[in-house]
Amino acid sequence: MTRQYNNLFTGCWLLLALLLTSGRVRAQVPAIDQQLAAYHTRTLVEKVYLHTDRSAYLAGETMWYKLYVVDGAHHRPLPLSTVAYVEVLNADNQPVAQGRIALRGGRGHGAFSLPDTLGTGRYHVRAYTHWMQNFDPAYFFNAPVDILAAVRSSAGALPVGLTAANYDAQFFPEGGQLVQGLPSKIGFKLTDRQGQGVAARGVVVDQVGQQVAEFTTLRFGMGSFEFTPVLGSAAYTAVLTLHSGEVLRRPLPAAQPTGYTLRLLDETPTQLRLVVRAAPTVSAPVLLLQHTRQLPPVLSKQPLVDGAAEFVVSKQALADGITHFTVFTANQQPVCERLYFKAPAQLTIQAQTAVAYSTRQRVELALRTATPQGQAMPANLSVAVYHLDSLTSIEAAPALVPYLWLTSDLRGHVEQPSFYLSAAPDAATAADNLMLTQGWQRFAWADVLAPVAPLPTYAPELHGPLVRGTVFTRGTNAPRGQVPVYLASPGKAGRLYNDVSRPDGTILFELKDFYGPRELVVQPNNEVDSAYYVTLQSPYSSAYLPTTAFALTRLGISENVLTQRYLQRQLLTAYYPDRQIRTQYPLPDTATFYGHPDYSYRLDEYTRFKTMEEVMREYVRGVTVRNRRGRFHFMLYNKTTDDVFKDDPMVLLDGVPIFNLNTVMALDPLKVKQVDVITSQYIQGQLTYNGLVSYSTYKGDLQGLPLDARALLQTYEGLQIPREFYAPRYDTNQAKQSRLPDFRNLLYWNPEVVTGPDGKQQVEFYTSDQPGTYRVVVQGLSANGLAGSTSYTFEVKRSL
Repeated sequence: MTRQYNNLFTGCWLLLALLLTSGRVRAQVPAIDQQLAAYHTRTLVEKVYLHTDRSAYLAGETMWYKLYVVDGAHHRPLPLSTVAYVEVLNADNQPVAQGRIALRGGRGHGAFSLPDTLGTGRYHVRAYTHWMQNFDPAYFFNAPVDILAAVRSSAGALPVGLTAANYDAQFFPEGGQLVQGLPSKIGFKLTDRQGQGVAARGVVVDQVGQQVAEFTTLRFGMGSFEFTPVLGSAAYTAVLTLHSGEVLRRPLPAAQPTGYTLRLLDETPTQLRLVVRAAPTVSAPVLLLQHTRQLPPVLSKQPLVDGAAEFVVSKQALADGITHFTVFTANQQPVCERLYFKAPAQLTIQAQTAVAYSTRQRVELALRTATPQGQAMPANLSVAVYHLDSLTSIEAAPALVPYLWLTSDLRGHVEQPSFYLSAAPDAATAADNLMLTQGWQRFAWADVLAPVAPLPTYAPELHGPLVRGTVFTRGTNAPRGQVPVYLASPGKAGRLYNDVSRPDGTILFELKDFYGPRELVVQPNNEVDSAYYVTLQSPYSSAYLPTTAFALTRLGISENVLTQRYLQRQLLTAYYPDRQIRTQYPLPDTATFYGHPDYSYRLDEYTRFKTMEEVMREYVRGVTVRNRRGRFHFMLYNKTTDDVFKDDPMVLLDGVPIFNLNTVMALDPLKVKQVDVITSQYIQGQLTYNGLVSYSTYKGDLQGLPLDARALLQTYEGLQIPREFYAPRYDTNQAKQSRLPDFRNLLYWNPEVVTGPDGKQQVEFYTSDQPGTYRVVVQGLSANGLAGSTSYTFEVKRSL
């Protein structure tokens, strides 16, 4: 196991190179574009998207979700990580629900039973992989979700806490800085305390109060305006007037006496012009680096003539999504940057039902997926159908397409990201304002240009969950290296893992088929390494984004809606208790980690003796029992050398190493089901055992054996056991006439709907007893990275 981990990064680098490059990456590359290509090769970007069944819940309800994991370049499903981490965080970044979800082919799904004790407020759900923990937590999937306390309350009791004085106004010079005497464009954003855009108009005044520019917001509190700082004048002030009449004064970024500016001019349908300006005395050429995510960068060079250089870029040649334009000086120093957004091609998803149904009626949902040109395209979809009320009327989380192509590559919260991909007349202008105000890089240029790249801390979980820990010296609590450590999970097919601590004391274990909460026993060989102890780290990231204590502002939530949701939850618990949590436990691997032993003894097939010493002496071949000074030892036959091992073999009980054999000899033989013996050296990871003797109890639970007091015993949460969504069927008259009430607000959830080669698939479900408007949401991804989503509504009436 440990030897596999030591080779893990080597294998990862080969895999990353295959995924991201088709040619050779040079060890030394002087050009900026080549250095960027090499950097992206060694820093594979994973993106995670989480589709939740709804955006608002009552405490105690179930949150269902589907995970899509893709490569950051082409957004194709990425089968690298086999584990994803999902958390629901409160406003203080404290987790209220956590889960490790198994991934297969870049997909996974799970569910949380939200605690009944949660208070009303805006929470955040985030998702990431082990590999993604090497990078800023801003790269994690993060979306708001509203949760209401599981008690009836009036809408007036909901917190709305926003005073008129809490606003944030930010100004962003195009390219990065204002330079005196050079024309510039300035993007701006005005938000309230909860990060929502606020409409306003404003003017810019100089030091003596003279107006030099005016502006107004376009969408979501954002806009832009033209402005040229006067030579010798650095300080300017923006004066904003809100619709309420309140006036805000905010300073603009100081205009620098020298420097560079970058203007992006989108003047024709086919071309972009990028104009770099500097002082007329600057004559050295400038470089323009163009790249879109991890696609091959393009480097251009132009001389400055009278302080200006112009680059022309074909829009058709640009990749979909966000393209970065970075200006470098001749000595490769970055000085300006600008982002441009090109709307992506999308997977077309058609979903069709009737427009109205009666209660308890079958709904046939016909799905079809196709390319933008209308050709059939198989895809993997997730489907949610839920009651549309005042609580769920607003989608707080971004849809799959705008998340992958837009918000995942931008800084901060983006309001209504789907708008920027719409056909609205001002969508393109609004998107450009977004690029001006919230654009950023997923890397620092210092890291790209560094001659030596540091090894990442977190390896991808290629085969299963990784458990991290540290070995410390007792008394001093100093980390200790070169200590063999054993991790075991007791069970009928006991698992044993080992590692040798690194110089900083760290250890790492890769677990197999590790589902649900399990008891772990972690220890060094305390017979020879009693001076050390082991701790395990939480697998979840401890890095968080700064948050705002969002208050719920949905003043339209009525007491009737809250009462109805509360009643629905109570009815489901009362009438369908056995169907709320239906698990699909994966079939475990019942084979032992050491495979087929040389000798195996099922004790029920032999004469039962009163002591384990008698059992071992009477019929267990290859093992001779010795007692030296009150301590038992096993002398194991070595079939390879036709000799006897000098030291004790590895002795296991239900997979747990037992180093004091007196403990084994004290076992009640009637509790032991089987004894296995391996009479040759057994290599596991970096360690070699002098043979192996394994005892299995009937229950696989150690049968109350007292373990070494110095061993670490810890309940550890493995992969979440998959849950099955349940909904009643009304396909018979008896079922339709059942008096059991059915007031489900979530009619259907299916995280794994796959359309065929013809792009078609059909699913069915039944309406409940609750009339009203229901929303169908379908999202999905094709194998080649085409993402799509669609939603629509239908009605349920008591009778048609």
